[in-house]
Parts: sequence; structure tokens; C-alpha cells
Amino acid sequence: MAKPLYLLDTNILVHACRRDSSWETIKEQFDPMMAEPHPVYSFVTDGELRSLALQWSWGEDKIEQMEYVLQYFLRATLETAGIIEAYATLDALSRRLGFKMGKNDLWIAATAYCLDATLLTEDADFDFLNGVLLDVVRVNGDIRSAPEPSGL
Repeated sequence: MAKPLYLLDTNILVHACRRDSSWETIKEQFDPMMAEPHPVYSFVTDGELRSLALQWSWGEDKIEQMEYVLQYFLRATLETAGIIEAYATLDALSRRLGFKMGKNDLWIAATAYCLDATLLTEDADFDFLNGVLLDVVRVNGDIRSAPEPSGL
């Protein structure tokens, strides 16, 4: 059976940049560095990751790792076919179901939807979409509750 196309959420790429134990677990479970088709991330994730690097004052080594990660995986852009329509569909659906998604999460979900990709995340924010319009795989942890480790 072929592996699914994975769309990597921002929190997954944060672990890749940190090269932490969570990233090691993700590599063991999903093998994103060797996966075919090659995993993808949203253009929004690019901005979020760079913002986090500034907020957390990442040093030169971690910035270099971030650039490597961003170049290694494929970036879906705003020009991805159907992404704007998918954004509108997901926004309307989430509101109808009583969920208010953050705008960045909407773009990430829309990207996964357009690419028919499995969204790999730590966020519970996408759970209500799992099996409805998306395949969502949530790994352990949540980046929002895990502050940047000091001294890195």
C-alpha cells in the first residue's frame, strides 16, 4: 500500500528544526524524510515558522536547520489549484458546525484538502474535520503548550 501524501503542519516542522525527541518519534512513525510522495507544507507554515524563529530568538544553527527543512519539503503556494475555493468551503463549514478556526489553520487545512493530503499535526484544532473533508493524523503533544526550550 502506498504512503499518503503528508501535509506537515507548522508544529511538526518546529520539531524538525529543533531536532528534538518529538521529531525522532515523528521520523520513526511517519518517515517524512524518505516518504514518497514527498511531504508538503503550506505557504502559511513558512511564515509561521519564520515568525516563531524570531519570537524564540533562534540562533544561527537553528535558522540554518529551518532553511534546510523548508528547502527539503515541498511548499504549496496560494496559487495551488482550488485553494481559495477550499478556504471558503472550510471556513463556511467550520462556522456552520460551530468551530471558529484561526485563519492560518484554515489555509493549512485548505491546502491539505486541495492536495488530497493527510494533515500531520499536533493540533486538536483540525480534529472536527477528520473524516469529514480531511484525513488528519494527530501525533502526541501540542506546540502551544510547549514553550521553546531555553539554551537552544
